[in-house]
Amino acid sequence: MGGLAGYLWLLLPLLRGHLVAAEQVLSQVAFVQRSLAAEKGPAEFMFDLDGDELFHMDLQRQETVWRLPRFRQIAGFQAEGVPGNVAVLRSNLAILMRRSNYTPAQNVPPKVTLYPERPVEVGEPNMLVCLADEFSPPVVKLTWLKNGQEVEAGMEETDFYPRTDNAFRKFSYLPFVPEAEDIYYCRVEHWGLAQPLTKEWNANMAEPLPETGENVVCGLGLAGGIMGIIVGTVLIVKSRQMGEANLRRRPM
Repeated sequence: MGGLAGYLWLLLPLLRGHLVAAEQVLSQVAFVQRSLAAEKGPAEFMFDLDGDELFHMDLQRQETVWRLPRFRQIAGFQAEGVPGNVAVLRSNLAILMRRSNYTPAQNVPPKVTLYPERPVEVGEPNMLVCLADEFSPPVVKLTWLKNGQEVEAGMEETDFYPRTDNAFRKFSYLPFVPEAEDIYYCRVEHWGLAQPLTKEWNANMAEPLPETGENVVCGLGLAGGIMGIIVGTVLIVKSRQMGEANLRRRPM
């Protein structure tokens, strides 16, 4: 998977702020990870609201990537401090690695769920959702297959979403038109798995959405109504405060 070693060291700090009487939680999420062979491994910086992504940073281009286009119109984020945040985390991780005598992070395999976004009707466009959940470290490969053939056209993936137990989840979406004879698979590869884990779906096995799926599908509508107002008025202030606090951190 990407040519990386099978063990990574991971540093995941979380900053959370309550928006309205503890009913909504805005989280700043940043992590860095590395192997012994590579000092500069993968990293991520993103904000979420109650577990739904608002935006993440493209660390190569230093650009803000909004989960929904409308957020770009109602909110903003100053990205200049993000590279400094990531550099501090990399420095802290190197210290923690030495103090732990280079004990690697544990590989925890994902739990995988495959389901349609909406109730299925043959011939009507829909979306398949593949959820890999409760895994660590955040390095996973999700592959779609239709009738045994790999499919890439139209596929979308989210960033890694952190859980409160310091594990991760990741979603992959595949637009499709259900047909009775078609069989779809989501294949998941992770270091915690002895072999790839494959989930199957076809039009004859449609099931109600799992609770986690319902939450995420509903969360895709965050851009509307009062939620947009909350994001637009609070995100800028909170993100700047959190970013400044993170920049002031120094290794212990």
